[in-house]
Amino acid sequence: MLFDLDGTLVDSAPDLAGAVNDLRQRRGLPTVAYEALRPHAGSGARGMLAAGFGLKPGDEGYDSLRDEFHDHYATRMLHDTRAFDAALRVLDALDACGLPWGIVTNKALRFAAPLTQAMGLQRSAVLVAGDTTPHTKPHPAPLLEAARRLQRRPETCVYVGDDHRDMLAGRAAGMSALAAAWGYLGTAHPPQGWG
Repeated sequence: MLFDLDGTLVDSAPDLAGAVNDLRQRRGLPTVAYEALRPHAGSGARGMLAAGFGLKPGDEGYDSLRDEFHDHYATRMLHDTRAFDAALRVLDALDACGLPWGIVTNKALRFAAPLTQAMGLQRSAVLVAGDTTPHTKPHPAPLLEAARRLQRRPETCVYVGDDHRDMLAGRAAGMSALAAAWGYLGTAHPPQGWG
């Protein structure tokens, strides 16, 4: 089994939202309600900067703001992030059965490695981060790399994630894909419509 990280195994939204609001306060802007930012947490800096500043890749100032966001997030990413208790129970059950599991995330390794360590997830058999392969999800390359490292055929793997791009990546890799309904799904694109 393979799992997404943010919104599937861990709730990192409080720290991602906190980083956005810290940057807004530095600029003399009012904070954005946590409830408005949380649904964008699964999209990382791209989603958080869109929700918090109305900027998207390619916009003037986006790259420098993204870099500032990353640098600041690195200083606070473990303040309020917690593993989902139910997800930990699933991982414990997989471990008890001797079934290997791994993590495939679009989060860069400089964030994913310390986060998995702090959350007790370093026991995963594999960690494929957003900068492990030349592509991120929804491209299948990260999932295929995880299957290769696990020495499993992709069609024997299941990928669990909380975003439509997770489902697209899982299917493109030839894996079964399951939606983590406890994650950052939001209401704009409910998983029932993901096909």
